[in-house]
Amino acid sequence: MPIATPEVYNEMLDRAKAGKFAYPAINVTSTQTLHAALRGFAEAESDGIVQISTGGAEFLGGQYQKDMVTGATGLAEFAHVVAKKYPVNIALHTDHCPKDKLDGYVRPLIALSEERVAKGGNPLFQSHMWDGSAETLKHNLEIAEELLARAAAAKIVLEVEITPTGGEEDGVSHEINDKLYTTVEDAVRTAEALGLGEKGRYLLAASFGNVHGVYKPGNVVLRPDLLKDLQEGVGARFGKESPFDFVFHGGSGSTEEEIATALENGVVKMNLDTDTQYAFTRPIADHMFRNYDGVLKVDGEVGNKKTYDPRSWGKLAEAGMAERVTAACGHLRSTGTRLK
Repeated sequence: MPIATPEVYNEMLDRAKAGKFAYPAINVTSTQTLHAALRGFAEAESDGIVQISTGGAEFLGGQYQKDMVTGATGLAEFAHVVAKKYPVNIALHTDHCPKDKLDGYVRPLIALSEERVAKGGNPLFQSHMWDGSAETLKHNLEIAEELLARAAAAKIVLEVEITPTGGEEDGVSHEINDKLYTTVEDAVRTAEALGLGEKGRYLLAASFGNVHGVYKPGNVVLRPDLLKDLQEGVGARFGKESPFDFVFHGGSGSTEEEIATALENGVVKMNLDTDTQYAFTRPIADHMFRNYDGVLKVDGEVGNKKTYDPRSWGKLAEAGMAERVTAACGHLRSTGTRLK
């Protein structure tokens, strides 16, 4: 199937909300990790989301110039071609973008989609994330209003992060402390500024103790039940039941119980990066250790071209990551839910 149209993406999100499941949002940094994500979704018979962070886009842009827009655009265009060979709907998304990178990443990408839509086409990406968690909530929401207006006009969904997620991702870091919990007042202010759909659709990355990366048990205290408080508090204020479409950040290593609670409370998208990175890299490490004298020209020997050919270990890496994506679909209840 082709990359999801705006209409299909909205239907995907609506079905997830109603069915209390979520789509894994898989970070990719290459055409090969893209194929791994697509394969994992296809094997799970689940639609899904593929996303590119600022660091991933810079890497994709090549080490000669490290241009984020070039990297993101190149992979998105590639995805529009190859996704047609997979029997699932895929939405393209850009991950965390802080204020100092907006002009070099999200705003130019929105402009590209504006041009495509003006010509009667569909946007290049189906959604973009604005990460204003390092700003005051007032300033965060002012920028979000501007971006939401442009996104809505270009048929794009905006994702906003209103309060911090702990840990570090692509240079954006926050301490692990009691500030990692969004309050009902934070959510009310968000609804007042951005509306509840009438100004454009947005996904909300609220904080309930989330931390990027993987930490040992006990270091992170997740409270996914907090999302219910936000839904009910804002819902009562504005007369709309379950008003938010939530995003679960820092989900690697979460328990199945924590995930289930988050799904019951309106999470429709859950980011995975750390776990899928490991799932991709682990088979490569195994291959290199098992074929040490083949991948290296040891003691003047010539090695074994079949073992150092990137295709030999690349196929293993793709399979490993695809398996982890398929497992994520099971955890998030999206297995077998693809739109026909």
